[in-house]
Amino acid sequence: MGVVVIDAEVTLADVLSLRLAITEPLADGTRLVLRKRGAGEERRVTLGASGGRTRDASVAVSLAPLDLGPGRWDAYLEHDGVRARIQSADPGFSLDRLDAYALGRRTLAYRAYRTRNGFLALKIDPAEPVADVRAVWFREGRFEVTGLLAYTGLDDDDQHRHATLALRHTEPGRGDRVHGDPAATVRVAATVQGVRFHAALSLCDVLAATPDSQGSWEPYLEVDGVDRELPLGARLDDVEGKRRRVHYPRALVDGVPIRPSFTPGDELLLEVGA
Repeated sequence: MGVVVIDAEVTLADVLSLRLAITEPLADGTRLVLRKRGAGEERRVTLGASGGRTRDASVAVSLAPLDLGPGRWDAYLEHDGVRARIQSADPGFSLDRLDAYALGRRTLAYRAYRTRNGFLALKIDPAEPVADVRAVWFREGRFEVTGLLAYTGLDDDDQHRHATLALRHTEPGRGDRVHGDPAATVRVAATVQGVRFHAALSLCDVLAATPDSQGSWEPYLEVDGVDRELPLGARLDDVEGKRRRVHYPRALVDGVPIRPSFTPGDELLLEVGA
């Protein structure tokens, strides 16, 4: 069909907005088809004609009424029984756009992206409030982390909010949370301004609270105005499987190694004795 996406975005209102370069006008009855990868489930939306001599076209499709579930949905154009995947020249990654999109309170997060083979697709994930990690480092005997509060509905303003960084201990080799033991949690004040956060705590305090100098700690934020704990994760960027792909240097505290890492669900961990 001679169609290439040159700009793809899911707007704040969950509308799929596309700019297309086309070799011939879109005909009446052309349909956008979204097909769920691995399941065969499909949604179809009829598009309007693009006009006589134009070499580009704009498409806007509201996604919420389509009842798309979590997963990956490949995009096709279909006309007169002929279907073709939509090629894309847009990598679909703009951190500024993703940050703005994540300011809203959502149950599903929609994202347009280009596949490895150069086609347009949608990635849909459940969206819950999270403290999205942007930087992690060890310095001067401290663990420090900065990031963005995502999907909380808080305003990106200059307001300072009372917040606490807490680390919950998990038993080595099990990943089970230790409940009911105050010694199994380390807490320290955190800084939150608008939706940006920064927190730091002593690695010596972490080591002192770790039984037998062996185990993992799950960090989370408690923020005034947010009705739940916010796990520290890294989900807004385009790097998946961070446990395999992202590796931090370790620090030695009294000869015991401490290292940040990620869970299979891309949530941050502090591993002691690893």
